[in-house]
Amino acid sequence: MTKKSIRFNLTNRIDIFLLLVILVIIISTVTVNLVKRSEVKSRQVTLLLSLQSGELLGKGMMEELLQEFNELNPDIRLRLQGEGEVPHILIFDEGDFCALVAANALTELRYFYIQDYEDRAGQDNEDDSFTPMPQFLTPLLAVPLVSFMDMLFYNIEILSAAGFSHPPKTRDEVISCVRAVSRGNFPGVSGAAFNLSPDDRQALSRDIFSWIWASGGNFWPDDRSPPVLNTHSANADFTFFGSVNRELQISAQAQNRPGVFERTGSRQVEEFAQGKLALMIASTRVIPYLKERLGDNVFGLTTIPVSGTGGRYNISLSSVYAGINSGGSFPNDAKLTAAWQFIKFLSEKSPLFCAEFKAIPGSVSNVIPGDYVRDDPLYSKAWDIYGASQVVHGFSGKPGGQEYERVFYEELRNFFEGSRTSMQASVAIQQRWKEITESREKPAVDK
Repeated sequence: MTKKSIRFNLTNRIDIFLLLVILVIIISTVTVNLVKRSEVKSRQVTLLLSLQSGELLGKGMMEELLQEFNELNPDIRLRLQGEGEVPHILIFDEGDFCALVAANALTELRYFYIQDYEDRAGQDNEDDSFTPMPQFLTPLLAVPLVSFMDMLFYNIEILSAAGFSHPPKTRDEVISCVRAVSRGNFPGVSGAAFNLSPDDRQALSRDIFSWIWASGGNFWPDDRSPPVLNTHSANADFTFFGSVNRELQISAQAQNRPGVFERTGSRQVEEFAQGKLALMIASTRVIPYLKERLGDNVFGLTTIPVSGTGGRYNISLSSVYAGINSGGSFPNDAKLTAAWQFIKFLSEKSPLFCAEFKAIPGSVSNVIPGDYVRDDPLYSKAWDIYGASQVVHGFSGKPGGQEYERVFYEELRNFFEGSRTSMQASVAIQQRWKEITESREKPAVDK
């Protein structure tokens, strides 16, 4: 054998050896990856998100967020619910909150209590305000992701044609505006509207409670007490509602328009966008739609006129929430922990939601106003109002909230239909609220 052939054979052996080494490395890597994937898949938790999330937060945005969450958490697979499937995570708005609470459909989020407690415990507290873990009368059942507030929208051109140089600042001016437009030479145009269809779950909060709150009213004395209606101030509120309703009835009969208990908030917004309504209470969420339909200089927004009793201006926020379905299948703690993890992920995206929806305000206290607030006078005005207001809470998420609202709605309807005076209506509501509270506090009796 020549030296050349020996070198050739040696080279071939080295090449074969190197090839075998490479194959071993590739096979080992593939095997390890397969084992890892198998381990991840074996411990992977699958969660379902309610379809309503796409309606409330946008289908495209939710798909991007799901993809981001799945990449950050490979052991959790989260997708939209399919037909016939029960979601683990619920995304819903203010209108559905009371119904979900009444149906015991939401899991208490004690995770967030503990986290907030631990965060505050780790901070330097210079005063004595920090206390041990509190006992909450109202459990945390959902986390607000993005919030809006109700304001008075007005059509500048209609008010000007009716002889008003500015929007109403008092309740008397509201009645004057409604009367002037509804009884004036404005075919097909109404001064205002109450939209109290039972199909509109935010009707009471938007069209009725917002007036009460604006004048300093608050149904909840504190976090631990049941709701209370100040019958003296409520009597004045009902008197005002009655005066406006009489004007609206005259307008509805003359123009063959539906009554207050047949109208919804969505219909009201559409009429305003068509130039058929001078005044309305609506969420700041409709600003982009109205700007698209009417332009920038046809309408404005302002505070809801108060009764003149003084006190700080109050608002209530309407939010889009995330919660955990108590009726979902949680066979182990790992699945429930994964659900909590996704709720936390969404809550941290609140600034993103605020920017996307131009929310006024956001659901977190430290949101910095975006360019849309600085550059647009409508958003700037709304943000200024928010900053000068005190936030109060309605019945969403409160135990018995649906019952309290139902009583108010029934007595308001009795009042509008003429079977109650304003004082009788307010006294009846307070009495029935008291009965609801007492029945809820009464201990169960074993049979």
